[in-house]
Amino acid sequence: MISKENILAIAKKTILSESEAIIKLIDFLDENFFEATQRIYETKGRLIVTGIGKSAIIAQKMVATFNSTGTPSMFLHAAEAIHGDLGMIQNDDIIICISKSGNSPEIKVLVPLLKRFGNTLIAITGNVTSFLAKGSDYVLNTTVDTEACPINLAPTNSTTAQLVMGDALAVCLMEMRDFKPEDFAVYHPGGALGKKLLLRVKDMIEHSLKPAVSPDTSIKKAIFEISEKRLGVTAVIEDNKIIGIITDGDIRRMLNDVDTIADLTARDIMSKNPKLVSSETMAVDALNILEDFSITQLIVADNGEYKGVLHLHDILKEGIV
Repeated sequence: MISKENILAIAKKTILSESEAIIKLIDFLDENFFEATQRIYETKGRLIVTGIGKSAIIAQKMVATFNSTGTPSMFLHAAEAIHGDLGMIQNDDIIICISKSGNSPEIKVLVPLLKRFGNTLIAITGNVTSFLAKGSDYVLNTTVDTEACPINLAPTNSTTAQLVMGDALAVCLMEMRDFKPEDFAVYHPGGALGKKLLLRVKDMIEHSLKPAVSPDTSIKKAIFEISEKRLGVTAVIEDNKIIGIITDGDIRRMLNDVDTIADLTARDIMSKNPKLVSSETMAVDALNILEDFSITQLIVADNGEYKGVLHLHDILKEGIV
């Protein structure tokens, strides 16, 4: 049995080894990286990313990142390429080929075929004198001194370096395209992330009730309105304008302060200048307002027109937090 201390020490050594390998990539960034990025940015085609073994897995991750950040990409498995999948490559496509050694049998077969099509070929490799490097138009160096693997065989530092180099390309392309959160949302419409980027207040109050009373409404009727609409709040409306709100908390504080409510009206206990949001407000921004002011409801109004109430529970039900 290896002790807890030894396990933690091994884990720390692995992380340190990989971090050191990544830091060294900074010194490998050169004209090749700049020109490769420029060519990808300017192409009218797609970015085809290929590799074999663990590099193929890294290639798939790169494709996912590129696609989600505005660079149309496709994955091509190096072994399947020579069995028909080369047909996916079009004239304007740019190809990234990932290989630590750059000399594997599959790569040696694939590179001449790729060059035959006349496409720009970018190598991401840990061997800048390899067959892949010599056959490529641009070489992105991901050399590592050793793997974090204790027997220096399992791809660890090398695949991490490949992944980071791909991320560096993707981020540069995002900056060059002035890629914004709303652009990101187009490619991420589903799940919690999509809702954070796309969901607006209007999407959550479309069918909600609109509790409202006038400032001269009796407290009894105001309480009934709050209870009936089940939102814990009612807006106070005068001349079609929102002049205040009454919450469950306002009712409780009033009951603690007075002996009778017979002569009280909504105006007497309402909170003036309530927090308002428009129906176009992003749901995540509305949530931030709720959290900042430690409240659970927001009045929704567009150009002064009362649209409804947004409750914290509405946001929680959408699963964006």
